[in-house]
Order: sequence, then structure tokens, then C-alpha cells
Amino acid sequence: MIFQTTFFPITKKIERRRNRVLIGVGCNIGNCIRRFKKLFQFLDSHPKIKIIKTAPLYKNPPFGYLEQDDFLNALIVIKTNLSPIQVLNEMQRYENRFGRKRSFKDAPRTLDIDIIFYDKIQIKHKRLIVPHQNWKERDSVIIPLKFLNTTT
Repeated sequence: MIFQTTFFPITKKIERRRNRVLIGVGCNIGNCIRRFKKLFQFLDSHPKIKIIKTAPLYKNPPFGYLEQDDFLNALIVIKTNLSPIQVLNEMQRYENRFGRKRSFKDAPRTLDIDIIFYDKIQIKHKRLIVPHQNWKERDSVIIPLKFLNTTT
């Protein structure tokens, strides 16, 4: 199910920062819309990150561990001069700030932020693989991505 909120979708003017990054955001614990809005505000006020576009929100069933609530997902396009690992560090800092616990694979989450694409480069690092693994099989990426009309 696709739906809109105040911050999803949006499009902003062109940004001078050089790296275009597509991040995926997911949540299925608590007030996810309020959490996404707060994350949007944090990202938008970050001195080295600027939000360019967001897709409508997408609600979908869990995968992997199925005994949990449906997920709310979002895609956000940002521009930044941060390196891929620096972006990863910032996103993990936000996950922690919102109470993310990594209890087991595919566990329920207060906030999950993934780097789907970083420009058009491929990264295989022990902490980061880009493009995100299995993104082509995930409706939570494929369906909202159609709304972005992006070639990230």
C-alpha cells in the first residue's frame, strides 16, 4: 500500500554536493510516521547531507522472520560530500538514536536505514555492500523507486 504524508513525497531544488545516495528506511515498532518525520528533520538539518527527494511511504508485510507487524518503508535521495563509510556511520548513529536493537536477523525495528545506492559505484567492504544486497527482490525498494524517477 502506497500513501503520502507531509514529508513523503517531496522534491527539492538541485543540490551542489557531489554524491547522490539512495537510502531505504524501515520501521515496524511504535509510531513509524512520527519517527520518519523526525529522521527527515534530522537529515535535512545535517550540515553535510541534503535531502533531494522522497518517495511515498510503502507498507508491506515482513520477510524473513514473519511473526511481527507489517513494515512501513520509505526511500530518501540525499546529496552529500561524505564518503560511503561516513554515510553508513551517520545512518547507524540515527538508528541508535531511535533505539534500534539488533537482537536477531530480520527482527522488528524502531528504525532501519540502509544505503541502497551510492552514486553508481559498487562497494564490497566488511561493513557495507552497495548496491544493497537483494534490493531488486524487495517490494519495499522497487515499488517506491518507481515514484522517484531516478537513475541513482
